[in-house]
Amino acid sequence: MTRVLQVSAELFPLLKTGGLADVAGALPAALAAAGAEPRLLVPGFPAIRDALSQECAVAPVALPWSEGRAALLRGRLPGFDMPVYVLDAPGLFDRPGNPYADAAGIAYADNHRRFALLGLAAARLAEGVDGAWRPQVVHAHDWHAGLACAHIAASRSRRRTDARTVFTIHNLAYQGLFPADHFSDLGLPPPHYAVEGVEFYGQLSFMKAGLHFADAITTVSPSYAKEIQTPEQGCGLDGLLRHRADVLHGILNGVDYGVWSPAQDDAIAARYGAGDVSGKAACKAALQRECGLAVTPDAPLFGIVSRLTEQKGLPLVLEALDDLIDAGGQLVILGAGDARLEAEFAAAATRHPTQVARRTGMDEGLAHRIYAGSDVVLVPSRFEPCGLTQLYGLSYGALPLVHRVGGLADTVVDCSLEDLAAGTATGFVFNAFTADAYRRALRRAFALWSRQDYWAAVRATAMRQCFGWDAAAKRYVDIYEALSQR
Repeated sequence: MTRVLQVSAELFPLLKTGGLADVAGALPAALAAAGAEPRLLVPGFPAIRDALSQECAVAPVALPWSEGRAALLRGRLPGFDMPVYVLDAPGLFDRPGNPYADAAGIAYADNHRRFALLGLAAARLAEGVDGAWRPQVVHAHDWHAGLACAHIAASRSRRRTDARTVFTIHNLAYQGLFPADHFSDLGLPPPHYAVEGVEFYGQLSFMKAGLHFADAITTVSPSYAKEIQTPEQGCGLDGLLRHRADVLHGILNGVDYGVWSPAQDDAIAARYGAGDVSGKAACKAALQRECGLAVTPDAPLFGIVSRLTEQKGLPLVLEALDDLIDAGGQLVILGAGDARLEAEFAAAATRHPTQVARRTGMDEGLAHRIYAGSDVVLVPSRFEPCGLTQLYGLSYGALPLVHRVGGLADTVVDCSLEDLAAGTATGFVFNAFTADAYRRALRRAFALWSRQDYWAAVRATAMRQCFGWDAAAKRYVDIYEALSQR
């Protein structure tokens, strides 16, 4: 049974800004069921510290700079059946805002210190500072944990540990880039600042640290694993990824159906399932009332739950919004982000108050109600490493309308004639990232809606899809075991 330390900056349900938290929250239990012995390491953000119980001090963590203090604590968090390590550093983590930025959305100037220390703490655990448990594999998630791989490589060179590392890319576009003159704060040996290290075009890259130093690399869908090896989606790191292709694995994220199932969801107006979808109509009417839309069962309701960024393809939605409105559709948007996109969706809601509703921020309960009440979930992303939104849509019978890219391509089957005939269609897929291609997919959605017998059949197929964590966890455990035997 391989001892594995999962390192992440977020953890659902305690701290979430996006899909990383959902993965970090669901994967440990799946790994345990697949035969690993996982534990977690997370920063001591206020929500984490407030929830920690049975805590005990493990060891201090020496800071690479002069001021401040930090220590590793071990304890329990609600919902997790294994011990959790918390990096307690109040001067770094006890702040308002989200994990990365202040309440105004401005990134903290010392983020390089905050997440370098997270990597350093992972290395200390790999070196055995907790005499009761020592990981054989450290699994670092996204750029925030990328320096764990670099620090453990340095520890191995000093013969302080023989732990191996796995690094998972959740989104290559967010790389953790910092000025080179911050290198002395990272606690790494000077030779690590090199092209064969953390240097990236004259800057520091935490993402590159993970990619270069990890013993195995994973990303969150098979298609994305191929796409990031191309100049178009490699974000300047495609050469390194092609060089390391022999240790790069595309493993599709899963869904925690204990959280994301309409058959057992307490946040929605009525429960329902693939065998009896009658409750979905009640959920739709309740969502329409909650959002101030016309309570019209015959109007197809489109939902968006997303960060409002260009990457998510939302300019396509705005460009074709009149098409959706003129065809009799309704739209609910939940999210925040780019000020221009926020303003344009707000203006659309003002112009069409009975057909367009906009809600800001991250409201977990409303997100569930949008999936339950929507007929279609829009995920027209320019690129999408995996995407969980479309998987939640499938579970709740909100047919995904997606761009054929990354995990969206791996999980949604278009309503083509042959797939309708075969009973495999689950949504609407467009190939080219253009407004015209998106419009054609939108028209296919309205055409299917006009044939409710076909719609019901596709919805039933969608809801029968299963993207649980079992298969992914088994693949991770196979990687851990192979590394721990080296």
